[in-house]
Amino acid sequence: GKRKRLNSSVLYDSDESEDSDILVRKVFAKRHCIMDEDESSEEQQPDKTCPTENVSANRKQKVLSKLRELARQRATWKSCSSENCEDSNAEAEIEEEPLCPSPLTPAESSETDSDSMKDFIVEEEEEDDDDDNTEAAKSENQPQQKELLNRSNSELLAYYVPQLSRCDHYVHFQRIVKAFLINAIDDTFLSSLYDGTRQKKYAQDMLLSLHYLDDRFIQPRLDNLISRSRWKDRYKERVDCYPDVRIVLKNPKFMSCQACELNRYCKFTVLLSGKLYNSRTLEMDDFMSDDKQVLKVGVVCADRTRVYHNLKHFKYKLYVDCSSMTELDGVEDEPVKDTVERLFSHLEDSGWIQKRYDDLEDYMNDADGFQEEK
Repeated sequence: GKRKRLNSSVLYDSDESEDSDILVRKVFAKRHCIMDEDESSEEQQPDKTCPTENVSANRKQKVLSKLRELARQRATWKSCSSENCEDSNAEAEIEEEPLCPSPLTPAESSETDSDSMKDFIVEEEEEDDDDDNTEAAKSENQPQQKELLNRSNSELLAYYVPQLSRCDHYVHFQRIVKAFLINAIDDTFLSSLYDGTRQKKYAQDMLLSLHYLDDRFIQPRLDNLISRSRWKDRYKERVDCYPDVRIVLKNPKFMSCQACELNRYCKFTVLLSGKLYNSRTLEMDDFMSDDKQVLKVGVVCADRTRVYHNLKHFKYKLYVDCSSMTELDGVEDEPVKDTVERLFSHLEDSGWIQKRYDDLEDYMNDADGFQEEK
């Protein structure tokens, strides 16, 4: 259908007589555009404007007229107040100054103005200098404030949570050596540390260092070596139980590797021996002390066995060396504390402790840099 046009008026070009023979053309008038108030002229018809627009326009005019009246009143108030102030200042000056004051010459007036401006400029420069000095002082004090803040935080941490206090790795290692020297003389020292009998600060520090060695240095690297290998659980248990190992090169033979059970050219023989011991108290067990294991492995499994065994049994080997030092000392009838301090200072001066610490770092680096087998 056709589109309907609503609200349209019709205009005719000719007369509306029925007898005229002239064709009639219907013209639809366009709608009137709504114009703004400022642009509306007097020629616009009043009956075609919206009444709501007239009401809103009237309201706006009223509001504008009120605002203008308020602005005028405020302007008059300000002018009155300023005039009153000027009059009062003028009266005060008239009362204070003499009746015939000597007028200033132009040179004097210019000099006074320049002096006042100079004073003002100097004050600004001084303020800028003060700001620069304060900023420089703040920048110099920032490192000191940070250092004091870090020191206070570390002191609070060490006081309230001593287990989380920061300590150098070599300090941990020195405490472990001292604990092993004490246990070599008194074989109940380590067991009393772990069961909580000893509560003194030096004993708690030694226990913390022992846990640090096990939980931070050794065990994470051992887990990483095992997770990236194809070792069987039986082979891992054998390497864990025997503290002594020898890896010997033999004639290659294509067979199943006894570590990963994959077909390889196995040319290394792993000899495991030694007594079983407790991983905490380091007490040795004499059960099947002469037992040995001989296993044929490939190249990659042999290298992994060497790295894993060195790190796994490092603590036990260190304890054995400390025990041998106390046996070689041969001094009797001396308090345990004095003996330990004397032996510890001797080992420290000779570089023995530093050498063992370097060995531990080498073992950890080997474990960190070990590659996966392809």
